[in-house]
Amino acid sequence: MLQEDKDVIIFIIAGTAILLLLGIFIISFLFFYQKKQNSYIKEKNQLKNNFRQELLKTQLEVHEHTLNHVSHEIHDNIGQVLAFIKLNLGSIKDLPQAEKQVRIDESRDLVSHVITDLRDLSKSLSYETLVTKGLAETIRMEINRINRAANFSLEFNITGQVLPLSQQRELVVFRIFQECMQNIIKHSEANQLKITLQYSTELFNLIIEDDGIGFCPDDAIEQGGAGLENMKSRAKLIDATISITSSSGKGCTIKVSLNPSQMQVSFDGLYPSGPD
Repeated sequence: MLQEDKDVIIFIIAGTAILLLLGIFIISFLFFYQKKQNSYIKEKNQLKNNFRQELLKTQLEVHEHTLNHVSHEIHDNIGQVLAFIKLNLGSIKDLPQAEKQVRIDESRDLVSHVITDLRDLSKSLSYETLVTKGLAETIRMEINRINRAANFSLEFNITGQVLPLSQQRELVVFRIFQECMQNIIKHSEANQLKITLQYSTELFNLIIEDDGIGFCPDDAIEQGGAGLENMKSRAKLIDATISITSSSGKGCTIKVSLNPSQMQVSFDGLYPSGPD
């Protein structure tokens, strides 16, 4: 009988210890789970904030680039043409009637040209151009502007059916395109440029090729090439990849690629309805 009581006591103690250990395990599990959940939420919020800040920075840079272009166009093109028109009309007083009419017709044509330039400028004054016209048409407009101002033989192609990539992603891709073009104009010494947009439901590619002097991408980054790193970080922001193929004397090819469907899933998880 005494032995049976001992066995019962041992059983009760063992059961209590097991229950106690089980309770400690459950509490510890819940504690670490909650800690991990809080860390995940904090990281997610940080990603949201970083995405918002980078998007705002990109949008401001697009605005700045556009305003610089408008300023140069008004000063270097429209202002000079208007000054010439003023001079042209101011000097016709003592001319024969036939020559007066020639000068007037010439000035009228120049005024029409200025009106067209102003209309084109008004279409590119803000980020709304990208929103309303989409990436492909906005790049086409930018290429036409560059073609008027620079000495390039420029080719622009679109393959596949043009598909929207969302305003935020198109903004980032467009800013990468602008940075590429700025670098080409400043440094490449290129004569020929080829820009290609490739659309499909599985993949979007932006390809920029030039026949310039080329460079070594690794050396450029080591020497403080912030522009290349900046483009890569922005590409990563929208789940895109960017490849740069270049060597001295052999031009450069820059390719930005992204999968629209995978990117949509990724960003839906981060921004259910897009950033405010």
